[in-house]
Amino acid sequence: MKVTVLVGSKSDLEIAEKVRSRLDAFRVPCEVHVASAHRNPDKVDRLVADPTTDVFVAMAGLSAALPGVVAARTLRPVIGVPLHRGLGLDSLLSVVQMPPGIPVASVGLDAAENAALLATAILALKYPELNERLTAYRAKWREEPESRPPAP
Repeated sequence: MKVTVLVGSKSDLEIAEKVRSRLDAFRVPCEVHVASAHRNPDKVDRLVADPTTDVFVAMAGLSAALPGVVAARTLRPVIGVPLHRGLGLDSLLSVVQMPPGIPVASVGLDAAENAALLATAILALKYPELNERLTAYRAKWREEPESRPPAP
């Protein structure tokens, strides 16, 4: 079981660490790599070819090509996180407007928390022990606000 997070730039590592932190709480192994679709395409290809990764989270700003490039090179699930750079609309539209046949699941702008939760839910289909952890996490959201898990 493993999630691989790819970011297009070192400046995106702060948001990627939020994904890793939430996955750590669910005891889901996670690796974070800086690999730009434009500047490091060979590195992206090597990372996507890793057979131990079950789910990819790809985040980038501006043109946000990275999630689509990853999805074009794998059949495994890809979650795109558009990053808020400038207005953020360009990256949001780039992630949600994938061409037919190359799906990318999308979360909101800078929504690292939701990306980690979605990755965990996908993994729970194969690893049933994650269902209990997700159930407990969601149960806290039905309790009083002071009992809720911290926001990203």
